[in-house]
Amino acid sequence: MKILVLDGPNLNLLGRREPDVYGTGTLAAIRSSVEKLADELECEVEFFQSNSEGELVEKIHQAADRFDGIVINPGGLTHYSVVLLDALLAVELPCVEVHLTNLARREEFRQRSVIGAAATGRIEGFGPVGYRLALAGLVEFLNETKSGTKKN
Repeated sequence: MKILVLDGPNLNLLGRREPDVYGTGTLAAIRSSVEKLADELECEVEFFQSNSEGELVEKIHQAADRFDGIVINPGGLTHYSVVLLDALLAVELPCVEVHLTNLARREEFRQRSVIGAAATGRIEGFGPVGYRLALAGLVEFLNETKSGTKKN
């Protein structure tokens, strides 16, 4: 099983960017913890971060034939990117949206996720551990789907 982990704009600045909001952990630390969990779950992960909406769309398009699912933190694109939504809908891969913070507790403009319409599920508000929760949930979902035991 192979999972693509996508990170949107400014997530490369984790640890430096608004540490009172996003914490002091880095994207590299998040990736390391996700890789460790992936080994335990016996799946492969590939990471990609971009500050460019177009590059993220291209990576999603390429995922259709290479990955079983996507974990995505779209960053600020969460709130308005119909382009990312359309790309996720087009590839028809199970997808888990992840956010470090609880969107409902943020500014009003940050409380709505356009991307959520394409997501199989969403994890938010748990900080960096949210990525591991998203990966574990997606892998379990994919395993249940393959075995036919998935219940809605």
